[in-house]
Amino acid sequence: MTKLKLVNNRVLANPIEPRSCIGSYNRDDASFTLIAASQGAHFFHRVLCDHVFRMPREKMRIRTFDVGGAFGCKEQPYPEDIAVLHAARLLGRPVKWSGTRTEHFLSDNHARDAVIEAALALDSSGKFLAIQATILDGIGAYCSCHGAHISIRNTTNGLPLMYDVPLLEVEIRLVLTNTAPIGPYRGAGREQASYITERLVEQAARELGIDPVDLRRRNLVSTKSIPYKSASGQTYDSGDFEGLLDKVLALADWHGFDNRARASAEYGLIRGRGLSCFVECVGAYPYEGADIRFGPNGTVIVVTATQSSGQGHETSFAQLVSERLGVPFDKVRIKEGDSSDLPKGLASVGSRSMIMAGSAIAIASDAVIEKGRSLASHVLEVSKADLEFRDGSFYVRGTDISIRLLDLAMRVRSLRDLPPDLPTTLDSTGEFAAPGLHHPNGCHVCEVEIDPETGKVDVVAYCAVDDVGTIINPLIVHGQVHGGVAQGIGQVLLEGIAYDDDGQLITGSLMDYGLPRAANLPTLSVDFHPTPSTKNPIGVKGSGEVGVTGSIPAVLNAVNDALVRGGASTAIGMPVTSEKIWRSLRDVVKVPKAKRRRAPAANCTDG
Repeated sequence: MTKLKLVNNRVLANPIEPRSCIGSYNRDDASFTLIAASQGAHFFHRVLCDHVFRMPREKMRIRTFDVGGAFGCKEQPYPEDIAVLHAARLLGRPVKWSGTRTEHFLSDNHARDAVIEAALALDSSGKFLAIQATILDGIGAYCSCHGAHISIRNTTNGLPLMYDVPLLEVEIRLVLTNTAPIGPYRGAGREQASYITERLVEQAARELGIDPVDLRRRNLVSTKSIPYKSASGQTYDSGDFEGLLDKVLALADWHGFDNRARASAEYGLIRGRGLSCFVECVGAYPYEGADIRFGPNGTVIVVTATQSSGQGHETSFAQLVSERLGVPFDKVRIKEGDSSDLPKGLASVGSRSMIMAGSAIAIASDAVIEKGRSLASHVLEVSKADLEFRDGSFYVRGTDISIRLLDLAMRVRSLRDLPPDLPTTLDSTGEFAAPGLHHPNGCHVCEVEIDPETGKVDVVAYCAVDDVGTIINPLIVHGQVHGGVAQGIGQVLLEGIAYDDDGQLITGSLMDYGLPRAANLPTLSVDFHPTPSTKNPIGVKGSGEVGVTGSIPAVLNAVNDALVRGGASTAIGMPVTSEKIWRSLRDVVKVPKAKRRRAPAANCTDG
């Protein structure tokens, strides 16, 4: 049995734009309007109306415009949002509040902060038998909207990743502390499941003297076993885990590592590599809707309750509508962020936007086509059975007669005395409720170089191959992976919230809290190995958090591999600091001082 004590260090999201809000009150009808940076107006609306002011929802309007990043910390209302509404009612005029970066550090939700005791049981052949984890979560001075659920739901659901492990035991204890509350942050417990399992697997391989790739292969859920029900009760509906592993090993030039390690050693640097294989559990809370409306100027307006904060909804949602309806991309407009005019839905959280809102858009698009078939039949005076829809037009089979969808939408506006069985507009609504959580997955490889004289760590190569299901916009998905990997590298090597013994925040500014910058990152090599999901009509699985979920254990495994190669006797955990590494290596490494430059990186290219 392999046992480890792990720390998931306290960090916080750092969007480029701190929170701000404007509250106003209308005395005539006793109604509020809140303009705030949110991840979805509906969730703000629900919390403020149902739990704070206890008022009818029609008396509260939430409006969100452009949001400069969120990553989980803008999911819920904060005390300032409530205070400006109270003040606006008392003063009879709008009240504005703009947060500073220091206020963000002090009082916005932090994330992670867990001490974990974990164990992996194996038989004599290296087959995984059980995973046990006891998790002590520091949730802050009080519980935020979702703080208690992050480990209870997401970590437990995520175990035991892509491995066939029959038994699982997880005990979670929530501890109140004199710190800021814990809330959702990119990964939101899924990165913890990956961290626990992949550190255990790597340590078990080292203790048993088994190649870490071989040990993983022995325990992967096979393709023929999918759909597969995990020990945590999750059903993996699609996936090719061994194919993912093969692809990332090739991309990372796994077998060329020894040559690169020797090149590093010539310059007094210790090179290490780390692998992580993971499955996430995302999306599906609990439903999402989408409206498709046809404007009088020939535009197609798509309304969703999700909220973009940099994910590119304006592009990917419009692309989805353009492809399904055959309308020009530049004619599609995306509308979000106004609780007075939104379909049924929730917010952009948990990698769910394309899964849930995208599926609702697809369903609404199908409804548009079906309505259009009926109306085109009437306008063209042919049977519905004689019509086919392709490339944005309805065609009469066997003839050159057709009508474009956008022209039909305009034509319907002027039609009078339509038969009662025909729709009066092409405007349509789609609603989607997922049958369960979705399971993006991937394999990541990281290589680091350590300078034993200073303890400095450089990430010199990083390769990721992910299965996020159907990819709607490859450029956006690449960006999601890149951003997630950067955040994972940041947590392992740079970031950490610290308090002193009196509860005073020490890391209260960007002078004290390290964020990853371009200089901390190598050129990332990213590729995909998609197997479409069967749980939604467009086959997507979610891509927003694969980067951080895969990178945290990959980077930490690489650091500890380098330490072992350098002669250190014990592994180190997060946060990885130069001092920890220097102390681990100071008495065991003799460093040649003549040469001092970084050795060549892995020969990876972006796939």
